[in-house]
Amino acid sequence: MKIFLSGYMGSGKSLISLHLSEKLQIPLVDFDDQISLIERQSISEIFERKGEIHFRKLESRILEDVLNEPASLIVSLGGGTPCYGINTELIKSFPDSKMVYLKASVGFLTERLFLEKDTRPLINHLTSKDDLEDFIRKHLFERGYYYNQSDVIVDVEDKDPVAIVTEILKKLE
Repeated sequence: MKIFLSGYMGSGKSLISLHLSEKLQIPLVDFDDQISLIERQSISEIFERKGEIHFRKLESRILEDVLNEPASLIVSLGGGTPCYGINTELIKSFPDSKMVYLKASVGFLTERLFLEKDTRPLINHLTSKDDLEDFIRKHLFERGYYYNQSDVIVDVEDKDPVAIVTEILKKLE
């Protein structure tokens, strides 16, 4: 089985996928790590030098590789991965794949992301919390269609990683 964690940036995909991987003893593929490794640059550098479209194409290529890998995997998708091209359709077309949406509110994401916005290329240009909140609200509206096609939806607010992983596994049974 392949378990794909989706959700907006700051929802905890990287952390929860690590816990899930350890709990299930299944290897982890983190899209951001894979792309940085392939490009030999940070995500910020890739966005700055080659742009978002280049980044999204890399995500799609990695997704195809992961889906065709015979082994079970835990996969931490990029926040926009399910929304680009036919990526959600691809994931859902593989019978041994499950997509999990780590859901969080605009307020929760704003508070979390404002502290680390300088390291996030999509939001590092935003200077106020109000601007960031508007940006997140717009993105969640646009991306909600894709995220909500997930097999499992888990609210991540006010929960520790162990509780989130437990809830994911229970809902996947």
